[in-house]
Amino acid sequence: MGGEPMTSRATAAGAIVETDIPARLDRLPWSRFHMLVVAALGITWILDGLEVTLAGAVSGALKESPALQFTNTDIGLAASAYLAGAVLGAVFFGWLTDWLGRKKLFFITLFVYLAATAATAFSWNIWSFCFFRFLTGAGIGGEYTAINSTIQELIPARVRGWTDLVINGSFWVGAAVGAGGTVILLDPTIINPDYGWRLAFFIGAVLGLVILFMRLWIPESPRWLMTHGRAEEAERIVAGIERRVIAEGHTLAEGPFETVRLRARTHTPLIEVFDTLFHRHRSRALVGLALMASQAFFYNAIFFTYALVLTDFYGVASDRIGLFLLPFALGNFLGPLILGRLFDTVGRRQMIAFTYAMSGILLTVTGYLFQQDVLTATTLTLCWMVVFFFASAAASSAYLTVSETFPLEIRALAIAVFYAFGTGLGGVAGPWVFGALIESGSRTSVFGGYVFGAVLMLVAAVIAGRWGVAAERKSLEHVARPLAAAD
Repeated sequence: MGGEPMTSRATAAGAIVETDIPARLDRLPWSRFHMLVVAALGITWILDGLEVTLAGAVSGALKESPALQFTNTDIGLAASAYLAGAVLGAVFFGWLTDWLGRKKLFFITLFVYLAATAATAFSWNIWSFCFFRFLTGAGIGGEYTAINSTIQELIPARVRGWTDLVINGSFWVGAAVGAGGTVILLDPTIINPDYGWRLAFFIGAVLGLVILFMRLWIPESPRWLMTHGRAEEAERIVAGIERRVIAEGHTLAEGPFETVRLRARTHTPLIEVFDTLFHRHRSRALVGLALMASQAFFYNAIFFTYALVLTDFYGVASDRIGLFLLPFALGNFLGPLILGRLFDTVGRRQMIAFTYAMSGILLTVTGYLFQQDVLTATTLTLCWMVVFFFASAAASSAYLTVSETFPLEIRALAIAVFYAFGTGLGGVAGPWVFGALIESGSRTSVFGGYVFGAVLMLVAAVIAGRWGVAAERKSLEHVARPLAAAD
């Protein structure tokens, strides 16, 4: 059923750990345990989707609020503040995730996220709103690193791609719920307009409390434990998972399994982190940066300002925005769900290049039709459904790429670094720039922004096709040799 229990001599820093844990985790059949991991981690993205959609959908209400009276530029600035917080939070919490462990950061980042979201409901001007959005983003940035690290390290290699894409794509389930909720919360005949948007943020934070309980039973990553001198604890966790799987009626393959030899360490020096990211794995760093930056601009520029396009160019009432976001969210969720399997079968490089290229091409076509004023609010939404069917899978594959192609010891920090660089380069400026373009009232100006986003996606497609890593169905230790490898 598994390897021999590891002895306590392997617990000291510098001691050699020889373990078959990675092979045993990868050989597990899909079980109730894996479903629970998907549910407990996916619900975070559902709440994130709920919260971000509320922020996008209430933009019209923020402009009409007697207390705030935001302009389009103010709304773009608030979106950029959220993304700036996500950038800094990802780096800080990503470093802590590799140092303190995945599980501890689950709770720290979640607390920051929920507290800041609730505080947003009590904003009194543009600067307080931006500050609370900044803190909310910081919590979400930390969530990205801890959760994506855990997905990679607990899910069997043969379904790692599909699982990662579906969990990240579950963001859009929350987006659909949030879109539907705004139809009621922003209806002035039901709720005072200056209270509706506040309730939207506060309710999202209250609902997020359920995540605290769902995460209690998720174990620490055995892969993280075995590199930090906690070999016996890692063995107990894996043995417990195996017993649960057998109790469900599954039969596990017998050993012996391939082993890895690691030198236990308490942390990874920053100089080794930078050498690994930007020297040893230079081409992988280029791929990760290209994928993250292009999808960040593409997504954040369009999604955070979609409500503004509907209100300013099509005259859609702010309390009706949610109805247009529902089909938009559906296309975004179906993309990873349907295309995700192909990332494990057809291959990573082929599917990443394909989804990025399709996103760029379809965005150009949609932008041109918008510029020519041949689309209605409904047909524009249908176009976005098709565009983001591919773009959602592409964006999720960016997180998959940076979380599986770098060594175990710096996985969370690698996710954070490329998320930070990508979002900083492509995401923070996007909503602000598009807010200004929409403010101009020129369809041609907005189309120019769409074309720029499309070009970024096409360039990323070429880079992924040329330098991407064929990581499908391979153990993480084979995709990226651990830094602590002892031989």
